[in-house]
Amino acid sequence: MNILELTAVQLGKKIQAGEIGVAEATKASLAQMCALEPTLNCYVTIDEEGALARAAQVQERISAGELTGPLAGVPVAVKDNMCTAGLRTTCSSNILANFVPTFTAEAVLNLEKAGAVILGKTNMDEFAMGSTTETSAFGETKNPWDTEHVPGGSSGGSCAAVAANECFYALGSDTGGSIRQPSSFCGVTGIKPTYGTVSRYGLVAYGSSLDQIGPVAKDVTDCATILEAIASHDKKDSTSVARTDGNFTAALVDDVKGLRIGIPRDYFGDGLNEDVRDAILAAAKVLAAKGAVVEEFDLSLVEYAIPAYYVIASAEASSNLSRFDGVKYGYRTAEYAGLHNMYKKSRSEGFGAEVKRRIMLGSFVLSSGYYDAYYLKALRTKALIKQAFDKAFASFDVILAPASPTTAPRLGESLSDPLQMYLGDIYTISVNLAGLPGMTVPCGKDKNGLPIGMQLIGDCFQEDKIIRAGYAFEQSRAYEGPELAKRTGAELAGKAGAPGMEDKGGVAR
Repeated sequence: MNILELTAVQLGKKIQAGEIGVAEATKASLAQMCALEPTLNCYVTIDEEGALARAAQVQERISAGELTGPLAGVPVAVKDNMCTAGLRTTCSSNILANFVPTFTAEAVLNLEKAGAVILGKTNMDEFAMGSTTETSAFGETKNPWDTEHVPGGSSGGSCAAVAANECFYALGSDTGGSIRQPSSFCGVTGIKPTYGTVSRYGLVAYGSSLDQIGPVAKDVTDCATILEAIASHDKKDSTSVARTDGNFTAALVDDVKGLRIGIPRDYFGDGLNEDVRDAILAAAKVLAAKGAVVEEFDLSLVEYAIPAYYVIASAEASSNLSRFDGVKYGYRTAEYAGLHNMYKKSRSEGFGAEVKRRIMLGSFVLSSGYYDAYYLKALRTKALIKQAFDKAFASFDVILAPASPTTAPRLGESLSDPLQMYLGDIYTISVNLAGLPGMTVPCGKDKNGLPIGMQLIGDCFQEDKIIRAGYAFEQSRAYEGPELAKRTGAELAGKAGAPGMEDKGGVAR
């Protein structure tokens, strides 16, 4: 048996049954990292010592009957914009290269309460600004399906790590599609929950009104189980919602009879890759054959989503990132003349090009004379987009759409044209603007063998419907990971140790 090819829930059951030890599963993941990280670069920090110590503690509590949940003992990776006490959190930026938080993000704490073993922090676009994981200060992450292609972003490290069997599941964050798009590119499943479902406390803010933490895993069952574990009301987060419908695994039924699924015509026009279109429409036929009612409809205002999103997100980023000034924590320039010069040089040297671009755009749209013309207009557009979705959900239970117009582009292609990179978010950003839940499920491959993901969108607080639709579709096809992960996993599963991983940026505890 290859431990690494198990899903998180499957592994959890075997750990509870005593068939696999927590340390055994942890060592298997660490060995896989040791083999693949020099090629893939999914992690910024790997905490081998901490993971093995935690595995021993969790095993004791499982053996004593204290931890009985489905994720107890299952190794997980955490995106590097979530604070972890004693373990550095960089946001893949030089300005936070040696930052070690004194507290842990609420979502990560919830996983620890469930008995999770944290393996390390995954690579990402700097401060979650990007769609390819190429803007990281610690090098680009490569797609395990084809290392000449990007894994997507900004949660590319988390999605690539799951696809490559370097962890059993991961946490990502989604501001404009940053879980759903890389999940599509890497052939894994990812959920962006309704805004407010998962606490943002401890998540380093990019766009506060848009950010949301969510799970990345091999299948819908894992994602629903993880979402149950991390969703909670948190008084430390003023946008956190107290939900009473958190039993997401109850929606794991292979039954979509009568479920009304809408396909927006606006999402299937020019710019959509033919292979992607065919795969999404084929998935719709599978759901229709299972009894779902599938119809096309018009979803207005699609063309305004990208400008509205980038105005709002950049404005919020400009405000949120003003705290990184070289005074209290983070990078400070070595030589400066006076306070203002220290601010300027620290930020100029610490931030990367994409982050600077968005800070400047955000500062511009918030400036006197432009606030009304751009920022307020974007907020009004956001409200209109929400109204368009409300109208759609009056007729449909779920919206089925692509997660991205194309499969994973080659490394370097997107960075050469930032505007083209922004346009790649066209199918995902509206979900964040409206605060809706969305999920990507693998549904095929293009002619080059790269994964394609379909996006399922639900109304606010109706994750159960997209989980139900995703699970029903998933029953028609088995999970398939990249050949790279299968081959290496078979060779290394269960082997102890992972020498040399201290070179992954070091571990601060």
